[in-house]
Amino acid sequence: MEMALVISGLVFVGMLVLMVGGFALFQSRQHAKEWGERVKGKTKAKEDVKQDEGFGYLKAQMLHLLEKLGQVNKPKDQAETSRLRKTLVSAGYRSSRAPIIFLGTKILLMLICLGIFFLFGSDLTKNKPMSYFIGGMVGSAIVGFYAPQLWLSTSVQKRRERILDGFPDALDLMVVCVEAGLGLDQAIARVGEEISIGHKDLGEEFQILSLELRAGLTREQALRNLNARTDVDEIRSLVALLIQTDRFGTSIGQALRVHSDSMRMNRRLKAEEMAAKLPVKLMGPLILCIFPALLIVIMGPGVILLMKKVFPAMGGG
Repeated sequence: MEMALVISGLVFVGMLVLMVGGFALFQSRQHAKEWGERVKGKTKAKEDVKQDEGFGYLKAQMLHLLEKLGQVNKPKDQAETSRLRKTLVSAGYRSSRAPIIFLGTKILLMLICLGIFFLFGSDLTKNKPMSYFIGGMVGSAIVGFYAPQLWLSTSVQKRRERILDGFPDALDLMVVCVEAGLGLDQAIARVGEEISIGHKDLGEEFQILSLELRAGLTREQALRNLNARTDVDEIRSLVALLIQTDRFGTSIGQALRVHSDSMRMNRRLKAEEMAAKLPVKLMGPLILCIFPALLIVIMGPGVILLMKKVFPAMGGG
């Protein structure tokens, strides 16, 4: 058994050395080819250079494989594909290839989990009925298939939280820009540039909104697209406010000022609500963790005294 482990280790080290050496050789040839083309006066675009680089080539091949696998898992219902694309956009993945790559990732991870369980699970279930092995295979396939969906939901939630954290600053900055004399479109562009320094996700959304306005979309449609991409309640209320203000021709600066004050009040009320819930949430840890320890410290000496003095006397009497 020990000799088999030694042989397996040597084979693993040998394959690792061969892979590293092959990759280094591939990289050196790529660099030599690139320098040769530079000497001849030929240049490549940045995208082509990144594509030809080692990790870039591997990444392109991996994406190609995921697209092939995604075609197998592609839903026939177009509405389901649209919902997946909307969810990926909410997570920050706007590429047209993102849905098919995500579907391929689910298939690939399912196959990887099946392979891992097939290699290591057979030893764990060799003395048990066959149903354990089959159940483990099904469970590993389910875990591998639905793990990307769980990761996507978590990514969407975290991005919404990041957008929500920077939204009050963006709204205050928009109020300042509008009251300083800028139009709404120019204020949106300015906010997108400034807020991206501290809040990148929110800055990207405002920059996309500004680009859509420059491309010729109506303000209402561009604002609705912003709401669809973010799916945040505060941004939804701001979009509704701006659309109504644009329709009725009222003062945008005054409306933004009132909305900013009301949103700040709502955030204060939510903070007070969370603070008020804190004592109730602490009751469980207090009762389960701290109260038994206090009970032992307070009543322990008395119980020990009763066991040593009172109970023997009562038994002797």
